[in-house]
Amino acid sequence: MATKIPDAPKVGMVSLGCPKALVDSERILTKLRADGYAMSPDYEGADVVLVNTCGFLDSAKEESLEAIGEAIAENGRVIVTGCLGNEAELIMKTHPKVLAVTGPQQYEQVVGAVHEAVPPHLSPYVDLVPQLPDTKLTPRHYSYVKISEGCNHRCSFCIIPSIRGDLASRRPDAVLREAEKLVAAGTKELLIISQDTSAYGIDLKNQTWNWKGEEINARMLDLATHLGNLRTPEGETPWIRLHYVYPYPHVDAVIPLMAEGKLTPYLDIPFQHASPAVLKRMRRPANEAKVLERLKAWRQVCPDIAIRSSFVLGFPGETEEDFRYLMDWLEEAQLDRVGAFRFEPVEGAAANDLDGAVPEEVKEERFARLMEHTAKISAAKLKAKVGTTQDVIIDLVDEETGGATGRSKADAPEIDGEVHLRDAAHLKPGDFARVTIEDADEHDLFGVPVA
Repeated sequence: MATKIPDAPKVGMVSLGCPKALVDSERILTKLRADGYAMSPDYEGADVVLVNTCGFLDSAKEESLEAIGEAIAENGRVIVTGCLGNEAELIMKTHPKVLAVTGPQQYEQVVGAVHEAVPPHLSPYVDLVPQLPDTKLTPRHYSYVKISEGCNHRCSFCIIPSIRGDLASRRPDAVLREAEKLVAAGTKELLIISQDTSAYGIDLKNQTWNWKGEEINARMLDLATHLGNLRTPEGETPWIRLHYVYPYPHVDAVIPLMAEGKLTPYLDIPFQHASPAVLKRMRRPANEAKVLERLKAWRQVCPDIAIRSSFVLGFPGETEEDFRYLMDWLEEAQLDRVGAFRFEPVEGAAANDLDGAVPEEVKEERFARLMEHTAKISAAKLKAKVGTTQDVIIDLVDEETGGATGRSKADAPEIDGEVHLRDAAHLKPGDFARVTIEDADEHDLFGVPVA
């Protein structure tokens, strides 16, 4: 009689928060797959549901608690992990039916909780495979690579260090091995993330490791240089996009790699504000005047570099004068992509004790003014690209219309603009295409692939 192999228990995943949390979700699911679990795309088919939470802002906490409640209502068997996991008492008080709560980066604990809730059905017929492919929650053609955890800064509005600890960099050879593996498997774009990418390796104190017979130092420049040497199986240079980079002087040395085409000419820099008074209250490690000089110097080295950033509006003590200073600074900085959010107090943040609370209606009014101002800057920058030819990576193809959606080198997935194409049915997701830009609006470009 034939041996019947039992069905693998299925795990559902709800992943909230930033790309760093998404990487954590991918690691957890990869380990569970290796342990014999299957993934469920919905609540109904899952034997247990994992909710990877965010706890950065109070609004994010509320969203996480709502997601936990929805998972309980739809499935009933829920395990919670992630940043909000540090507040297990709050979670259990709100949702006492939760099976287990673990904190951020506690991969072994959350996997152990899954084992306890739904034991794996290991079979010698199917579970002796040496290694399963990593589980990805992003499309096949782009991947996030986390190079460190934690942060050494103590910004007054942020509780990340209390959640994730001080800076803890990964070994450069481990990062490169992961990146090389992803590119070999079809990734065309690597998004390098951390809490402070420009601080990478500081905690490793100039240690060196061997990478393919060559010594590599745990420094941002060394890591970026080796990432820029990666090639896809087709011989193409993958896009290497740097996120969460503080404008320290040593970042200057990375810009030539962008001019040479080794790195994508793009930097995501968390400026947060420009007014010296507000930056001081925020405890930000930046000087707004030197930043403008640095941006000018970077553009001289790499004219195509795109700078994106986000700003906090309505921080305690922010005056109308501070806000006008920020608006003038943005006019001079001419950033390519800008996001903003209204300040909100976060439990445990030092900013909660600052005086000068800004009324909500003032925050909304300043938010609207800033977004209108930066939209005009963006529209002018994109209009200047009409008639040019741009490199685009394809994200989606519509077979019915023959159109496609992609992104230029100035656009990170989900947070920046898009390039909308006509006559693109011959393309597929992950393709690189040369595109003639025919039109533009405040955020997006429109064009046609070069024949």
